[in-house]
Amino acid sequence: MDKRKVNGRRFLAVTLLNATITVVEIIGGVVSGSLALLSDAFHNLGDSLSIVMGYVAQVISGRPENSRRTFGYRRAEILSAFLNALFLIVMSIFLIVEAIQRLQHPAHINGKIMLIVAVVGLIANLLSAVLLHAGSHDSLNIKATYLHVLSDSLSSVAVIIGAIILMYINVPWLDPLLTIAVALYIAFEAWPIIKQTISILMQSAPQLDYDAIQKDILAIDGIEGVHHLHAWSMDEHRIIFSAHINCHDMKISECEHIYRQIEHLLESKYNINHVTIQAECQRGRDETLFDTNDDEIHLCH
Repeated sequence: MDKRKVNGRRFLAVTLLNATITVVEIIGGVVSGSLALLSDAFHNLGDSLSIVMGYVAQVISGRPENSRRTFGYRRAEILSAFLNALFLIVMSIFLIVEAIQRLQHPAHINGKIMLIVAVVGLIANLLSAVLLHAGSHDSLNIKATYLHVLSDSLSSVAVIIGAIILMYINVPWLDPLLTIAVALYIAFEAWPIIKQTISILMQSAPQLDYDAIQKDILAIDGIEGVHHLHAWSMDEHRIIFSAHINCHDMKISECEHIYRQIEHLLESKYNINHVTIQAECQRGRDETLFDTNDDEIHLCH
């Protein structure tokens, strides 16, 4: 993905839009008495902070590798995505608790004011979603931010429907019920990002066919064994791979030809773009594909 598609000006525009919506919805929520509107306002306030954090993380992740960060700063975006998604989960729990309390103590709501403010919020949120859509498919960080504003759009739609109903029918439980529905949706959308970012941060092995990788490597002329394999993800796109191979006794220049074949195989067939191979003659011939020493737990082939 070309991250220039989601540049600083777009992030700034989305931040200003969300800040404006927040002020409008807080005022509208207080005047109308709508919990759904107030909850959406605080949601937007969190969005403004998350959008700033997402942009900062994107800038940091573009820094080059150095002696302190030999793999670069790509994890900054993963951390940002995790924190954004975690905030969504926490906020959803808070909204559900508040809505349950409101169900027990219903309050009168001005549907007309609620409707006007919700329509303004929907327009601004949809515009924000359009500005961030370009990068939402290729970056967990931008996707998390995009989900923030998209969930706000859904919140606004729910509030609009509720406001129209409340303008004609006095249903005191409708506003908190809408709040619960929106909160559950937000948590549902955020949970997969939580799972994926934790998996990356814990250096879990990416979903690859390791049996097929082993067979493909062994099919290369000159390779007699492969063991001590490790694979992990730097972010949602970059897979790091290392392994030891057994070869007959040969010159280093001959090994380099084998290295190139392995690198081409792993990149073209398995989308692995950072490969480290260690050639050995007799050492490790009896070892399994995954190392089980040093109290490490791996799957064995």
